[in-house]
Amino acid sequence: MGKDKVIAIDGPSGSGKSTVAKELAKALGLLYIDTGAMFRSLAFMADKLNIKMEQGQEMNDFLSNIKMRYGVSPDCLIEIDGENLSQKIREHNVSKLASIISQIPEVRTYLLNFQRNLAKEVFCVMEGRDIGTVVFPNAFCKLFITASVDTRAKRRLNQLQESGDTNVTLEQVIGDVQKRDDSDINREVAPLKQAEDATYLDTTELTLPEIIKQLSQYVNEKAKEAGLQL
Repeated sequence: MGKDKVIAIDGPSGSGKSTVAKELAKALGLLYIDTGAMFRSLAFMADKLNIKMEQGQEMNDFLSNIKMRYGVSPDCLIEIDGENLSQKIREHNVSKLASIISQIPEVRTYLLNFQRNLAKEVFCVMEGRDIGTVVFPNAFCKLFITASVDTRAKRRLNQLQESGDTNVTLEQVIGDVQKRDDSDINREVAPLKQAEDATYLDTTELTLPEIIKQLSQYVNEKAKEAGLQL
């Protein structure tokens, strides 16, 4: 059986995997897929429509009736029912909602099918928390990216401040990161864990250029091993 044309990047919240995935995709000329944005978008829209964040008919109906689009344009990473959610989903409160909705089996099934359809035809870099273990267990290249809790919290705080959210303290973000880790690792459905065949990378002490150079070489080696041409 041939390998899926996916570079699967998993890791905890704030590990830098989104930034790494974006830059790696750019360096290799591949499609970048941000699965976290998908969970955030569903959480944002469900909250906006007062949909209960739990398993059941109401959630099923919500998922059956929405239209999600990804990579619509350079200014629209993701939209639901024609509403550009690219910036709205970066608000601090959406992280907590995304953590809740990500534990609902129907939501994970909906996005698993959505993500697999996106990656059918072209090489892509896809990041999340269960890409190498559940969504694409046959990916030709798997990476598990992490960093210290303090480093991840500082990165997240910088993102929030850059987006205009200046009311959150570092201590609050550290607490949120730890809670998110616990939730992701211990959830019953598709928990966060490193795939057995994934390469582990701690980005705490590495610069982004160092990471991209190292990973570009590694990805090309894995592609050759799998008989794939990037």
